[in-house]
Amino acid sequence: MPPPVMCHPAKHQQRQRAEASRVVSRVTELLSLFNDRVIALPSDQITSQHRSLLDEAKKLSLSLSHHQPTDGGWKLVLLFVSADSLCACSPQAAADVQATVQKVEAALQLLQKNFNHTLVHAVVWSAHPQQDNCCQLMRDDYINQRLKKATLVAALQHSLHQVLAHPKWHSDREDFAVLLQSVPLIYEPISDSVRSFSAPNQLATQLWANMLQPRTGEAKAKEGDILSIPCPTEEKPFLQTWKNSPAKTQENASLSFDPVMGTEIPCTDRKPSPTTPTSVHELRPGDIKVVAAVGDSLTAANGAGAKKDNLLLVMNEYRGLSWSIGGDANLSTVTTLPNILREFNPTLTGFSERIGSEDSPEAFLNQAVPGAKTSNMVTQVQVIVDKMKNDTRIDFQNEWKVITMFIGGNDICDFCTDTVYFSPGNVVGRIREALDILHKEVPRAIVNLVELLHIIPLRRLHRETSLGCPTWFVKLICPCVLKPTEGSAELQKVNDFNRAYQRATRELIDSGRYDTHDNFTVVLQPFFRHVVLPTLEDGRADRSYFAPDCFHLSQKAHSLMARALWNNMIEPVGNKTFTQDFTADIDLKCPSKTSPFLRTAHNSNYTFPSPPPTPPPITNWGSDFSCVDTAPSDAVPTSVHELRPGDIKVVAALGDSITTGFGAKAKNLLEFKTEYPGVSWSIGGDKTLEIVTTLPNILRKFNSNIMGMSKGKGKKHTGFNMAVSGAKIAAIPTQVRRLVDAMKKSPALDFERDWKLVTLFIGANDLCQYCNDRASLSPRNYSHHMMTSLDILYKEVPRLMVNVLEILEIEELRRIKRDSLGCNVLQKYSCQCFLEPSDSSPELAEVKRINREYQTEMQNLVHGGRYDGREDFTVVLQPFFRNSVLAVNAEGKPDVTYFSVDCFHFAERGHADMAVALWNNMLEPVGKKQTYNNFTNDRNSIKCPTKEHPYIFTKVNSAPSTTPVPTSPTTALPLSPTCSDNVPIWTAVMLAVGGLLIGWIVTWIFLSHWERRNKRRMQGEVDIKGTGL
Repeated sequence: MPPPVMCHPAKHQQRQRAEASRVVSRVTELLSLFNDRVIALPSDQITSQHRSLLDEAKKLSLSLSHHQPTDGGWKLVLLFVSADSLCACSPQAAADVQATVQKVEAALQLLQKNFNHTLVHAVVWSAHPQQDNCCQLMRDDYINQRLKKATLVAALQHSLHQVLAHPKWHSDREDFAVLLQSVPLIYEPISDSVRSFSAPNQLATQLWANMLQPRTGEAKAKEGDILSIPCPTEEKPFLQTWKNSPAKTQENASLSFDPVMGTEIPCTDRKPSPTTPTSVHELRPGDIKVVAAVGDSLTAANGAGAKKDNLLLVMNEYRGLSWSIGGDANLSTVTTLPNILREFNPTLTGFSERIGSEDSPEAFLNQAVPGAKTSNMVTQVQVIVDKMKNDTRIDFQNEWKVITMFIGGNDICDFCTDTVYFSPGNVVGRIREALDILHKEVPRAIVNLVELLHIIPLRRLHRETSLGCPTWFVKLICPCVLKPTEGSAELQKVNDFNRAYQRATRELIDSGRYDTHDNFTVVLQPFFRHVVLPTLEDGRADRSYFAPDCFHLSQKAHSLMARALWNNMIEPVGNKTFTQDFTADIDLKCPSKTSPFLRTAHNSNYTFPSPPPTPPPITNWGSDFSCVDTAPSDAVPTSVHELRPGDIKVVAALGDSITTGFGAKAKNLLEFKTEYPGVSWSIGGDKTLEIVTTLPNILRKFNSNIMGMSKGKGKKHTGFNMAVSGAKIAAIPTQVRRLVDAMKKSPALDFERDWKLVTLFIGANDLCQYCNDRASLSPRNYSHHMMTSLDILYKEVPRLMVNVLEILEIEELRRIKRDSLGCNVLQKYSCQCFLEPSDSSPELAEVKRINREYQTEMQNLVHGGRYDGREDFTVVLQPFFRNSVLAVNAEGKPDVTYFSVDCFHFAERGHADMAVALWNNMLEPVGKKQTYNNFTNDRNSIKCPTKEHPYIFTKVNSAPSTTPVPTSPTTALPLSPTCSDNVPIWTAVMLAVGGLLIGWIVTWIFLSHWERRNKRRMQGEVDIKGTGL
């Protein structure tokens, strides 16, 4: 037997410890709400050596023996059991899980022996759910990595639950108990929506909630609000134990399993053609001799046959039940496309049976692989072609085949990680490559290309907490779809990409590319275009259509999908059903006497749409303007919250080379170092809006006399553009001072009365040089210099609105490539710390983290209320750069026309798009601003103020006063002590915190009853003592 494959990447251990410690420090802050004497263990007392869990438990016992309170008080131990130390792709994964559980049990036995008055909360923890170096070494399993990692976490949770459910851990003694928290703790370093609250804050809140006794009937906190922190109550005052909060069994009842999933077929004429047809357009169901399928876990039928609510069953591939290719039993008990076709031709072959992987003999021509993406289609197609050519049961040249391709779900689940690679053009391009192989190599075939399902409705299962769906599990499998909050710009982007995938697929098939000869065609089957989720009588989503993870589909759903696919095949092209209504029973349709064939574009008399006309050549990067009401206020407003665009008299800008227009119009290396401030996105004023798109040129449509903008090239006519190429954040206070002085001295400006708009964008040079000077370029210093700059403006400049932009996510620029000297040489030197490190290197991971922390620091400062004290001043964060999406060209590659000759600075086209994005952000309410930019250069994308809201949006005028705006004080969590004064007894404790790394992480909190001051309220004080860990 080979040794177990264990993953202990040293470079992650320190990060794991730091992340766990950050979570525990937040919990400490929460405890301080009840007693302000709670403190954290000093970091130099946290162990940094790698020891076994048993050794650490011994060390903990020894340490506490020296710090035991004299009153024999209570202790709380938090035990973090990391799944990251195990390899999800190892064939020994199950054995590794059991070994981990045994080590946990051994450590708990030692604690039980040595400790009294102790409560242990065990938590399954994953600090790096999307990383598994072991899986990356095992390339055969790489595409299935995410599902395997999620299942591994579930297996560890399940195994620990079985062990810790034994009464000896919770019922044998009154002064010692162990509880396994019901939901694993998953560290998500990137939050797609509420970026001002870091992942440790969210995890600490989850951990805190699970420490308390669970309550029923509570409304779920609205997504996007300040983190909702639960409080103990009089009815539920205690820390949770097994006895005071009996856990629901993890294998809850069955999923309403129906043993009969058969279908009656009403078709009476089931005969094949009198002679084997030579045209795909005259193909009857009985003429089909071979079926095949390619795709992902929905075609592999993961979890489809699960008869109980056990997550581990999702790893089972119930291929015999698969909607498009399964062949278990017959149509009377199992509804699949092959079983329907077997009613017309009992000798049909190619279908899959029973449970197994794509490599099992029973899989046959079902070559779908769980976790597969469009990039895997070429490989899968090549496998089925080879199998059909070489299998003696198949007459490859003469027998008619139905091949079903359904793919794209995992692409949309991952699209936010690389919007270029997963762009609609690239995704459909990879589908095209696979279809081209079939078109070239497979005779006598009809290919069902099933349109990607509309995935957004599946989120409903995870919003309704009463369904008990394992949302944590699905977030690991499909993070880009599950993580965005309701109503967020990120969720809208999911929907946009989803619909764009569908649209691009239709355009591919409508091109007629696969209708060049009579023995092959591809037909788009669109029944998944719109999805209506099944519901129960009480209006909740019906889980019986889903596997135990509430993401994959059950046999019940597979049966409906098979019927829907069959009916699509019978329906004419151009008039196919494009809605999958799970609430409606689907009856099988039959071929008619007048049209007995499977429908193709040709036999449906469908006319392919003409290609769109070639657009005229672009001569400039101007924009069209359609706003009608451009008038200023009747009287000069005194409040910044009632400021119309036409009221702005002065524009100014602060920043670096992006704002100076460095290289914006350069056509070669000789022109590259020239500054073109006249086309600068935030301050340029060259020509008119119809020719040059900039923020001032947009504002000139509202006030033609606006002043301060830059023009031309060089430094002669920069106006109030104080930006300096190469500037870092530390230089901004000096720029601000120059700006204030220039405004005060300008004879054309009424400094006291004129409304001014300043745009501040800075930080790229700090980030690009961070690795060379981590101390001075730290996120904290970034925030400090930003605060200093804004403080000057706040104190000295009347009637001012400041646009502050978050630093863009520079990682996207790593993908910009062009075969030129400037791009190949200059780009690297433009941003060495970000562009030089290799992919997956710790150096790149570090600078990406700093990138996010710069953004977070900016959010915390702007949203903190520091600049809310004046009626004529405000700072507004414009976030369109937070998750910007690189534009791609017709070939699916990054469009380099947005960038200058160094492939780093923006060209005039990029400046134009940034100007529109900034303007549109200004007309979007705070909290609902678009946090990404697609870079599309649509001339008609400029928004207009509305009659209902003619003002530029600020925090005050964005929402009713009852709607809270996230703020971030100096502490890490935005905490409000809203819990009542009736605090339960367990707050009278002594606390010590330490982080231990033992192949997994152990972080413990030691609480001890110190004294009772008020018996009626049972309150006390907290004293902290650290141990030498």
